[in-house]
Amino acid sequence: MRTRSRIALAMALLLGSLQCLAAPDPGLTLKVTDSGYLDAPGVSVMLYDDNYSPIFFDQKDAAMQIILHGHRIATNGSVRLLPTPEQWDAIPHLISRQADKAHERLTAFVSYPAFHFYYHVVVAAEPGGVRVSMNLEKPLPQALIGRAGFNLELLPSIYMDKAYAVDGKAFGVFPRSPEAEMTVAPPRPGDPRSLGYVQQWHEAKGYTQPLPFATGKSITMAADDPLNRISVTSDTGPLLLFDGRNEAQNGWYVLRTLIPAGKTQGAVVWHIRPDYIPNWTRPPMIAHSQAGYAADFPKVAVIELDRRYEAPRTAAVLRLSDDGNYRKVFEGPVSTPKPWLRYDYAKFDFSAVKEPGLYVIEYAGRRTDVFPIAQDVYGKTWQTTLDGFLAVQMDHVSVRDAYRVWHGIAHMTDALQAPPNITHFDGYWMGPNTESPYQPGQHIPGLNVGGWFDAGDFDNDAFGQYGTIQNLALTYETFHTKWDELAVNEKARSVEMHGPDGIPDVVEQVEHGVLQTLAQIRAVGHPFTGIQSPALRWYTFIGDGASQTGAYSNNPDPRWAWTMTSARMEYAAAASLAAASRTLKGWNDPLSKQCLDAAIELWKDAEAHPDHDHRPGYLEGEGGYREFGLGSPEWSAAVELTIATRGAEPYKSRVEKMFPATPQQIAFGGWSAVRALPYLAPDYRTRLEAAVDAFVPQLNHYMAATPFGVPPSLGAWGGSAQVAEFGVAMYFLHEAFPDAVGPEYTLRAANYLLGTHPDSSVSYISGIGTASKLQAYGNNRADNTFVPGGMVPGYVVIKPDFPECITSFGFLWFEDEYTVDAAATWVLEANAADAIVREKAQSRSPRT
Repeated sequence: MRTRSRIALAMALLLGSLQCLAAPDPGLTLKVTDSGYLDAPGVSVMLYDDNYSPIFFDQKDAAMQIILHGHRIATNGSVRLLPTPEQWDAIPHLISRQADKAHERLTAFVSYPAFHFYYHVVVAAEPGGVRVSMNLEKPLPQALIGRAGFNLELLPSIYMDKAYAVDGKAFGVFPRSPEAEMTVAPPRPGDPRSLGYVQQWHEAKGYTQPLPFATGKSITMAADDPLNRISVTSDTGPLLLFDGRNEAQNGWYVLRTLIPAGKTQGAVVWHIRPDYIPNWTRPPMIAHSQAGYAADFPKVAVIELDRRYEAPRTAAVLRLSDDGNYRKVFEGPVSTPKPWLRYDYAKFDFSAVKEPGLYVIEYAGRRTDVFPIAQDVYGKTWQTTLDGFLAVQMDHVSVRDAYRVWHGIAHMTDALQAPPNITHFDGYWMGPNTESPYQPGQHIPGLNVGGWFDAGDFDNDAFGQYGTIQNLALTYETFHTKWDELAVNEKARSVEMHGPDGIPDVVEQVEHGVLQTLAQIRAVGHPFTGIQSPALRWYTFIGDGASQTGAYSNNPDPRWAWTMTSARMEYAAAASLAAASRTLKGWNDPLSKQCLDAAIELWKDAEAHPDHDHRPGYLEGEGGYREFGLGSPEWSAAVELTIATRGAEPYKSRVEKMFPATPQQIAFGGWSAVRALPYLAPDYRTRLEAAVDAFVPQLNHYMAATPFGVPPSLGAWGGSAQVAEFGVAMYFLHEAFPDAVGPEYTLRAANYLLGTHPDSSVSYISGIGTASKLQAYGNNRADNTFVPGGMVPGYVVIKPDFPECITSFGFLWFEDEYTVDAAATWVLEANAADAIVREKAQSRSPRT
């Protein structure tokens, strides 16, 4: 009884404190910017600067979005047909949008064409915040009454465990785990039919929906947190507060008002009041390498600054002593800040600090995490990726780490032949011909071997597999990595971490990859798109891969083999197999020969059956210098087969025919021509050197446009893989032409991935560096954790100008999802950075 009394008293006191909270500052006045959104110090409201994805549908980065005190707190402010819609549910179609500076308002014209439902949303500045009104061309269609409403989604990692207040009378706490009651809402007669896989998904779940856990005319979120407090008042229907995580682990909290029948103008009207802190400025963010710096190389931190911040002109480096005290060892100037996107950026060069030890940077009263200065900083950054993340991703085996079993033997029922003429989620599709000797639904034997889970899901994706094989093979061939801490037994389908078995781990990983590619060729005569679950219920599966299908699963259906192929795919597979053949030589000679023989046959078939839309050469990327991959599959296959056959025809002639001549071609794969130079006439080296000489100034000009000196992440997916590829490309060019290309590009790329990037300074490689991304989109993301060694995509730009990679949340795949080919690129890039440091150290060592 005494305990209950204390709880009741505490709740009464909390309610009283919430009622006495200061109201949002009416002095907040938002203005439409030149970029077309509403903005004031500490608050931004966008309307359809970002739109829903035509492929992935709802990515949690569209429609009306709110940024408050430096964090995106809300997204998907739009009309939705469910209280907590999931990724593949119906999304609105944007017709047009306007930004009206004269009246400080944003307007978006939107529709649901299948329901003949057209409306526009107006977000207008008013004292203290914004007024949001939803206006219909005609009264709500009968089919949408009781289901269409205006939604706004709130980021769980910000609001969980925070207080909310309803109408000044009731309160609660946002639940850490979803607790809402559920109801059933089946489709109505006459509803437009959903996509087949979406319909199947809702049927499997029984058409469940959560009930609201709070209802009122006015709701204040994060009432106890002035940085994230926001109040919403409805002039029309009641506000309903839902927990989208009842439906999916990647769900957000959802605030919603239903659209009433019969009304058009002002059908829904909200007043949104952020709890604006006057004169608030975002604290400086000191971007630096969390893994540290090599003693004899440049050391530059990049400081991200609010444009209204009075930035100090100097920063300092402090050395950590063994008694726990910090001693200043260097103080130097900070460069003049320069604008990029919404922030200013200044640089702090502390290259003069060379003595090995542990250090922090101090600026404006803030200190970074501790980082080392040493000769071997990069040499310790890739092993966890190879033996941690890539081991966890290994398919068709069990993976164990001491007491922990990451997963059992997975997907032993692989795979059924996918039917023709079908388009599925995640971009998978089949044409009119299965290009396979098997009938739709027939089991294809022999596919339950090798390969990796592609990403945070359990797909086996062709191009991801090929890139992983090729980058790991190049790592072994270039750096002779002998690291051995995995015990891999393919016959027993067993992988044990921290168990040396006498074979380099990179060799075992390459072998594991090619086993799947060769199995596909044996089964259907060619490599194919991949293997994937055909049902959303199992595609969205999070857990032990062994229980997704097979004896330990209640899923009766094996995954499907999507057996489409193309010349492009055959070239890519040939490139990876040719590279693998050299890695496996001396370790598994029969398999090495199989790889090279298969690569040669794939080349012949690709030549005999060219793709109708194939574009020869390198320029298949997005242009500029954003993509530094292996180049077009045809070029990559020509290079790898030239090396594997020691300059045999017809591969050598193809390399000569496609030889890079322009800076753009150097960027997109042409850099790898340096690897084929030993098999070409000497004049090709002269030609390539001239192209590189023209390439470097253009590259420098392009990279100087960003504060970080690496390819910027301006697409829909974070660009960490492209930065790693850039570092790799520049390493090989540096090794071939050291007078034209310095080592700084490769080290800059490594330092970027290890923390010198926008928004935060966490390392993008989970578990590597003092502070790293510890909530990520791996196959254990339901536990809000990470897979050691996985590399996340990193920041994206929430349009038009907000760089974001949320450190406290791991469910945004475009910022957080690990992929195997990106991880393998990091293994290669980290070895390249380490090699540069070691080469310089060796050049300084006295000769004996």
